[in-house]
Amino acid sequence: MAVFDRSGSGVDEAPPELVLDNICKSFDGHVAVDRCDLVLKRGEIVALLGASGCGKSTLLNMIAGFEDPDYGTISLHGRVINAIPPYRRNVAMVFQHYAMFPHLTVADNIGYGLTARRLSRAEIAARVDEMIALLQLEGLGKRYPAQLSGGQRQRVAVARALAVRPDMLLLDEAFSALDRNLREDMQLELSLLLRRLKVTTVLVTHDQREAFALADRIAIMELGRIAQIGTPEDVYRKPGSSSVLRFLGTTNRFTGNLSDSNEVSIAPGLAFAAPARIRTGAVLVDIRAEDIAVSREPTALHRTAPAQLVLRTFLGSQERLVLKLDTYQVVIDRPAQVALHQEKLVIGQPVYLEFDPASCRLSAAE
Repeated sequence: MAVFDRSGSGVDEAPPELVLDNICKSFDGHVAVDRCDLVLKRGEIVALLGASGCGKSTLLNMIAGFEDPDYGTISLHGRVINAIPPYRRNVAMVFQHYAMFPHLTVADNIGYGLTARRLSRAEIAARVDEMIALLQLEGLGKRYPAQLSGGQRQRVAVARALAVRPDMLLLDEAFSALDRNLREDMQLELSLLLRRLKVTTVLVTHDQREAFALADRIAIMELGRIAQIGTPEDVYRKPGSSSVLRFLGTTNRFTGNLSDSNEVSIAPGLAFAAPARIRTGAVLVDIRAEDIAVSREPTALHRTAPAQLVLRTFLGSQERLVLKLDTYQVVIDRPAQVALHQEKLVIGQPVYLEFDPASCRLSAAE
């Protein structure tokens, strides 16, 4: 059976592994999850991405069985599992702080779920050894959690989850306790491992980089609902709403006016042809920081009343510019290599904006 292909060309044709149908959940009258539908194929990795309080952890907890949906069904391998307790779902979960047993060794932590399933000692030992080798934990089997680094504890938590050979792996902010470099290393390792093992996975995170690094598809959650779902490239390049656009990356928002001649004016001297036809009058214009360039000379879009550079920050692979344009503070991100081969911009320097109008998203102002 083929593993899920994020390009869509080799999606497993077998029946879906997990199906969420019209899932709803409220707490004390507050709607946490509102009519969510989701389908996962075998081996697919889906990230639930959204701000705190959007319902992503509640949805994950219902898949795990820690919460019961008020309405809707959860099916695994074609079987409705709403009434099945967590320990009988064969779904493994890795928590934010790993939930390791401090009084047990690494080997005993990894084998805990196997012991609970009453496997033989020989089978438990063989499975633990397999996981230790798989997660590169050689030599650590007799240590206790307090003797491990953060990355090692994270590996043990994943090894314990995979040791029971689950039908599905759930990750709840599983990397948030690690520093950035270690977190990115672990994301790469786990991404390769899950694809090699063809483990169907649901990942909850508020970290966009993590979702993009791990997931085949990303479900953007807003106010308890899935606002958009697609491949990382699709949700980034083709956001379905202004809110999705603004959530993914750094975005500038302008208030402009759309004339009868289809021209959008957003500041003195800055106007362009509208990329889409909406009603004339007041409009909101959203454009990503990376889609704006600067020029020392007037441009076709920005002819007069230049902006002023007020901040220039080196961010490693990127350079961030902050401009004052009329009443707006404009953020521009550009590759540091571009800046390296150009005359250096200085604070207070007048500059003009340049961008492709097609990269703007227009919506009618309320």
